[in-house]
Amino acid sequence: MIKIRKSNERGFANHGWLKSFHTFSFANYYDLSHMHFGNLRVINEDFIGAGAGFGKHPHNNMEIITYVISGSLAHEDSMGTASIILPGEVQIMSAGTGVFHSEFNHEKNRETHLLQIWILPKVKEIAPRYDQKSFSGEFTLVVSGSGREGSLQINQDAEIFVGKFLSGKTFDFAVKKDRKIWIQIVSGKISVNGEILEGGDAAAIKNETEIKIKAEEKSEFLLFDL
Repeated sequence: MIKIRKSNERGFANHGWLKSFHTFSFANYYDLSHMHFGNLRVINEDFIGAGAGFGKHPHNNMEIITYVISGSLAHEDSMGTASIILPGEVQIMSAGTGVFHSEFNHEKNRETHLLQIWILPKVKEIAPRYDQKSFSGEFTLVVSGSGREGSLQINQDAEIFVGKFLSGKTFDFAVKKDRKIWIQIVSGKISVNGEILEGGDAAAIKNETEIKIKAEEKSEFLLFDL
């Protein structure tokens, strides 16, 4: 079963310095039918204006993943981490018992475009942890619960793959028993088992054994195996 979540069906908030599309209920956007998908709790597509950002704020007991699409994001936290996240890099923060952090776009002339993802943790009250890594490739495992294949490890049985396909590329993804799949389109156009998805669209997939993906044009997307 595949259920399509179109880009224009998402929640939206415009704070001037921040424009944010909410796939699941978040802040002032509340929709009982879109609270989460398995342990996937948040996918926010954020556009942060030049010189703006999120001041220091707390998190706990959440696995937070940041995927920068364009621009750059400066991160500082109470663990002593200070870093810049660039396109092609993935950041994870296991908030655990609690951490404060800030996120800023220090570029003067352009906004930063990113996805912020929250995944519910497998075990609560763990020690906070941070990691960041650059990835490349056509279809790459970037986050997992095991850290396999050089992926960033999180505190949950969940995997995130990044797909960057040229037009015409086809790919079959085998779904393991009792797993759910979420596909989030970053840009371009792909077909998923015959359903067309474009930038900002998503597909919630249950009770399927195989997913057939075809890039109708140059495309970038995230696949969550939950």
